Amino acid sequence: MSETALYRPALAGNQADAEVLARPGIKVTRAAPLARFVFRGDATAAGKAGGAFGASLPVAPLAANALGARAALWQGPDEWLLLACPEADGEQAVDALARKLAGGIAAALGDTPHSLVDVSERGVALLVEGAGAADLLNAHVFLDLSPEAFPVGMVTRTLFTKAEITLWRLGDEAFAIEVWRSFAPYVEGLLIEG
Repeated sequence: MSETALYRPALAGNQADAEVLARPGIKVTRAAPLARFVFRGDATAAGKAGGAFGASLPVAPLAANALGARAALWQGPDEWLLLACPEADGEQAVDALARKLAGGIAAALGDTPHSLVDVSERGVALLVEGAGAADLLNAHVFLDLSPEAFPVGMVTRTLFTKAEITLWRLGDEAFAIEVWRSFAPYVEGLLIEG
């Protein structure tokens, strides 16, 4: 799969069944819950936030920085999606980690202007893996997903038919789709149909 320890398959009882699709050459699973934040700030704020978060915030467009169970995904010139995997499974572990991270980032930033919003409940991640991953995604994502145009580590906000997603290439044949929880059944249904 990917180089990051961030995503794990969801356990039964934590979310809907983790396996969305399993066919030769393609597998789609729902990832376990993560702590998620939207961070906005200038370069100074981003530097301080990255130090407190445990993974620096990338300044290059379309880039991601994953370090162990943390990742910062570039969303715009002054916006990042921060993802963190708790050590234990379950919503309580996510909530505890989110509180800890929010407190640490707020303390590190002090009076530095910024915005940090906990969006842990808003999003879910779908992992699309296998030799047919890019082809399956291209049925609904109108980007060139060839390795030359969309290399490992690249991330972008885009549309999956009509749902806004963040698409991140984790490996040669592995992608993560970050999508709002309310749109996840729609995206899953289209992946199954594809």
